Amino acid sequence: MSPTPAKRAVANPAAPARLRVGFILANHFTLTAFSTFVDTLRLAADEGDGSRQILCNWTVMSASGHPVRSSCGIEVLPQAGLSNPAKFDYIAVIGGLLHKGPQIDATTESYLREAAAAGVPLIGVCTGSFVLARARLMSGRRCCVSWYHHRDLIDEFGDIEPISDRIFLVDGDRITCSGGAGAADLAAMLVSRHVGEQSARKSLNVLLFDAPRPASSTQPAPPYVLQGASERVRRASLLMEQSLAEPLAIEAIARRLVMSARQLDRLFQAELGVGPAAVYRAMRVEHGRWMLQGTTRPIADVASLTGFADSAHFSRAFRKQFGMTPSQWRQRLAQGPTELVPSDDTASSERRIF
Repeated sequence: MSPTPAKRAVANPAAPARLRVGFILANHFTLTAFSTFVDTLRLAADEGDGSRQILCNWTVMSASGHPVRSSCGIEVLPQAGLSNPAKFDYIAVIGGLLHKGPQIDATTESYLREAAAAGVPLIGVCTGSFVLARARLMSGRRCCVSWYHHRDLIDEFGDIEPISDRIFLVDGDRITCSGGAGAADLAAMLVSRHVGEQSARKSLNVLLFDAPRPASSTQPAPPYVLQGASERVRRASLLMEQSLAEPLAIEAIARRLVMSARQLDRLFQAELGVGPAAVYRAMRVEHGRWMLQGTTRPIADVASLTGFADSAHFSRAFRKQFGMTPSQWRQRLAQGPTELVPSDDTASSERRIF
């Protein structure tokens, strides 16, 4: 006799969905953030690969009904107009490019305020958090934002606390997510909460994620904020921040800011007490320290990913900044949690850059 197959729960098409999410796509939204979020719901919604909206339900809404163009140029056709917010357990705004004109129209912004007044939890994914903030729906809140847009949030909103050391954040009835692959982890958290942990794990396994990551999981790069710096110095530091593995020449950074390398050096010296090259090097070493602590990568790989010619160059710079070698730092970490304090040999102005 053949073995009796194990019984398993079967989704009931007649039962109401346990998790209902309404999506609003901002102009030039990030396709990855949307697709990983909605696919996590899709894979949890039905048995096998049926993709029926049984346990989970999702609706892409729009005030105009016109296709919404993503940042990569692919357009998505909304399924419905702006529906009664009470139909949803959550309304998620998927953001994208910040500086390509209005992200949403006035009608959609009013709809989000209506949803908030009705007590429907709002989710901001990627720069969807900026959409919520511009609608004055994040005042006094903590907001998870990608390290890439950390400074943008600080510059635009003075009453919101930016959090860039985790992948998503639940602050009452506001949930914000840094975007990218983190959208799948956020969606899995919602699936686990409303449908079940096994369904959440199934979704992520099919998407080739090892396991759900908690909200406190760190983003793959930390923010480097130059405290009290002028706009031009911050813009220069952002260019550095975006090119850690393949450092830009200081002359190239200056050209991007329409100034000479000498002018840029004087600006950094006046505001930070050190030149841009020193700031860039400190930034790369700090990023290397973060990778040594947050990953198991070999030191040679860390050196390469922070733009150093080899591990010897990285080790010398690390020792100068922190008073010990990368190997010694990892040995200390193996003994338990510890804080790495900049070396007294490092110039005081350079030690307080970040």
